[in-house]
Amino acid sequence: MSFTGFGEGAVEFYDGLAADNSKAYWTDNRHVYEADVRGPMQALLADLEPEFGPGKIFRPYRDVRFSRDKTPYKNHCGAIVGPFYVQIGSDGLLVAGGYYRMAPDQLTRYRTAVADDRRGGDLEKRIAALAGLTLAGETLKTRPKGFPADHPRIDLLRHKGIYAYRTWEPDDVLHEPGTLERVASTWHELRPLTEWLDDHVGPSEQPRRR
Repeated sequence: MSFTGFGEGAVEFYDGLAADNSKAYWTDNRHVYEADVRGPMQALLADLEPEFGPGKIFRPYRDVRFSRDKTPYKNHCGAIVGPFYVQIGSDGLLVAGGYYRMAPDQLTRYRTAVADDRRGGDLEKRIAALAGLTLAGETLKTRPKGFPADHPRIDLLRHKGIYAYRTWEPDDVLHEPGTLERVASTWHELRPLTEWLDDHVGPSEQPRRR
């Protein structure tokens, strides 16, 4: 099934979930989630797969084990395709790319590359070219150990994760095939950043916790 847009009830579904994040609401409205949110997201990923690779939709359930917020359901539907991300919720559409959170070994490689004048300077240029995109990512409040406070790229060195994103408020295009172009074109713009990260940081080599 080709992507034709998210369903007309998608935004309203998440508006309702914001007001009543309960199992009762979810059970009563799950058919809307499946038809207007998850189904179209699957179709969107399928249309993007030939160029960007296979994607994965995140589970709608929150991990509340270590959170004070015990609401059971996420207020959005998100999916990843490698270093790229797309999300729909009551706020509309969010499209992003980068490394959201880096493991310790990734951080070591990232900071080594950023500190290097050639590679770090290249990253600065790529970020500067991301017109209309917002750079984000968790950062340290102070400088990382081993780096001087007056390092020319200290702001980049403080990042524990680094990505860029663009958002669209709910509009008619959200329910039309044009959303596919919004996602694809933004991921194209983000490729210089994600390619730098793939080249100089790469995936974590540490074993996953079980």
